[in-house]
Amino acid sequence: MADAESERQTSIYSPPFYSSPTGCKMRIRLYLQGDGNARRTHMSLFFLIMRGEYDAILKWPFNFKVTFCLFDQSGQQRHVIDSFRPDTKSNSFQRPRSEMNIASGIPKFFPLPMILQHDNNYVKDDTMYIKCLIDFGDISKIILPYALSLNPALPHQVQRNMIQAETERRVQLQQQSTPATITTINSTNNNF
Repeated sequence: MADAESERQTSIYSPPFYSSPTGCKMRIRLYLQGDGNARRTHMSLFFLIMRGEYDAILKWPFNFKVTFCLFDQSGQQRHVIDSFRPDTKSNSFQRPRSEMNIASGIPKFFPLPMILQHDNNYVKDDTMYIKCLIDFGDISKIILPYALSLNPALPHQVQRNMIQAETERRVQLQQQSTPATITTINSTNNNF
């Protein structure tokens, strides 16, 4: 934070990661003191597509929803979650021609006054955790908090299976409650 405030180092890059074993190479970039019009008011968080070894076999432009999650380390599950959909006309989401594309993301991701509070729930022992979720299956907003609360140590396939099972469970619950409502309405109508 001190380096960001003094502008010695305005941003931090995550290590590169892949969307899947033969997928898109990417990383995130965090501006602790904000970037552009969010400078000194918010943390800014951006997504970058990098040149990867599988680019020739991938479909371009990249068009999957990107979700960022700043983890609440208190155990209260009050994570900060924000998403964006790529502008597929932007060069940021085309096949990379250089090492990295231009960053795109959320300039006003989190208010600085909240992160600078002495005992906030997002920074513990000078560490914060940020997850980047690439949504290939169009996860609904209702299931997103569940998906982000899963243990990050679980393998991705296990997490995907759990998300699918939870989605199916919620659909079944919704279907079970809908006929009951219709039955009640019908039986009420039969009483007239």
